[in-house]
Amino acid sequence: MKKTIYSIIILLLLTGCSLYQQPRPYYIEGEEIIGGGEELESGDTPTIRSGNPTIKVKKGGYTSAARHRATMRSYVVNGRVYHPTYVAIGDTMTGIASWYGPNFHGKETSNGEIYNMYDQTIAHKTWPMDTMVKITNLDNGKSTIARVNDRGPFVAGRVADCSYSVGKQIGIDKKGLCHVKLEVVGFAGKVYQPKEGAPKPRVKLTDFGVQVGAFAVKANALRMKKRFEEIAAGKEVLVKSGLSEKTAVIYRVHVMGFGSKEEARDFIKDHNIAGGFIIRK
Repeated sequence: MKKTIYSIIILLLLTGCSLYQQPRPYYIEGEEIIGGGEELESGDTPTIRSGNPTIKVKKGGYTSAARHRATMRSYVVNGRVYHPTYVAIGDTMTGIASWYGPNFHGKETSNGEIYNMYDQTIAHKTWPMDTMVKITNLDNGKSTIARVNDRGPFVAGRVADCSYSVGKQIGIDKKGLCHVKLEVVGFAGKVYQPKEGAPKPRVKLTDFGVQVGAFAVKANALRMKKRFEEIAAGKEVLVKSGLSEKTAVIYRVHVMGFGSKEEARDFIKDHNIAGGFIIRK
């Protein structure tokens, strides 16, 4: 009897994310912290060849603009705050990957799609939706390319949750877990294919803003809003309510309408805004 119970426990530990209920992210309104890198332009439908059957990816990815903005806001799961960030071609990450399948098949993912365990997709805690990722199993050398369409896995030490299809291609569908290397190879559902002498295509990210303050008392936020309406003539000054890391209501003051990160950064420097940081609408 003890041997049977022990075997069941071992099975549960090895089958990755397919046996646990993944929490739903709680997004923090008005908070989107910008990291390094730029997004690539969406282009024609690419054909991805990775040593496995050819994969077709729809033009422009799959995530609506509204949902994309939502999934780039900071969010809370199990009391921990995660800050999604933009990444650049060639950025890498290593860690443990798992896979999730039948328990999630047919359910909605974080970007609004219906999860299909047979698609080439992965979940990642912070990389943008529709980022194209080369995922390599460092234990056996197998690799494939997948698209980010969900948030997770929310288990300590794990960097990605693979669909059943991706997990099978890199050899973790039975074992459940493996050491992987993730590499950014494209955006918006498109794999970047360099051409000799041509610069990397990229989209200019616009509509930047600056968070100039955060307050527990709304009246204080409104006073700062009025102050920056005078300082930043022609810019939109907003008060956004949300939750702090301690789940208390907090009022953030945002100055919006900068055309680039550099312009927003200069605004912070020119006005000596202590604790100010760049956001996107």
